[in-house]
Amino acid sequence: MRIDVLSIFPEYLEPLRLSLIGKAVTDGLLELSVTDPRSFATDRHRTVDDTPYGGGAGMVMKPEPWALALESVLQAGPGDAAASPPVLVVPSPAGEVFTQDVAYELAAEEHLIFACGRYEGIDERFLEWASGEVRVRPMSLGDYVLNGGEVAVLAMTEAVTRLIPGVIGNPESLAEESHTGGLLEYPVYTKPSEWRERSVPETLLSGHHGRIARWHRDQQLERTARRRPDMIFALDPATLDRADLAVLAEQGFHPETGANARGWRREVLHEEPRKPTDMA
Repeated sequence: MRIDVLSIFPEYLEPLRLSLIGKAVTDGLLELSVTDPRSFATDRHRTVDDTPYGGGAGMVMKPEPWALALESVLQAGPGDAAASPPVLVVPSPAGEVFTQDVAYELAAEEHLIFACGRYEGIDERFLEWASGEVRVRPMSLGDYVLNGGEVAVLAMTEAVTRLIPGVIGNPESLAEESHTGGLLEYPVYTKPSEWRERSVPETLLSGHHGRIARWHRDQQLERTARRRPDMIFALDPATLDRADLAVLAEQGFHPETGANARGWRREVLHEEPRKPTDMA
């Protein structure tokens, strides 16, 4: 297996050279490399972040340095045309939950790439573009927020690599092991407004705070319904307004009816996930 990590703090990943993972590298069971997207920034200050479109706190990682870093990793990778594209794991509070089952899935891959975002995350267009090059999987360790993706990558890398045959001395031990308002974050964008034929949603450029707030809310509801339906089931329908309920209805969630009803019923939809778009 080959593992590449993209991080603007490569020193943070030095622990991957230790213990069983380091021994796996020495024994030839694992290839491990860390690439700094800042090396691909073109201005004198090596800038990798900028302010978010639509307002909000914090900074957003610019897409181009990350795209160039990923392209360099792909060029240096195994290069087997017959193999499946690498998996790009993006640590994010808005991702699917990382579990032991997921660790087993990733351990079966030939090439894993981790993208350690910082601040408010990476411009959503990088993930859209990367989906045409690799298999993108936003991944969360749980319902909490870290300062960056490096800690999560350390945890996930250890969970995955220990499942590689030969890394754990006694493979039988693996068989004996046990196994914040309630919505995910909306997609984020930064400068430039046009990037690789992809545009920032017009609503975020409008300066209309009400429309931007509604867009953010709609994206949160839709993303949560698709990625973490358990979080929707935890919501009280009585706390949602008519617009919220309309968005969730499009995702198959309908409030239960009756005098004491407080939950949801869900219909199964069979449609492809949509990209973030503007409201009509």
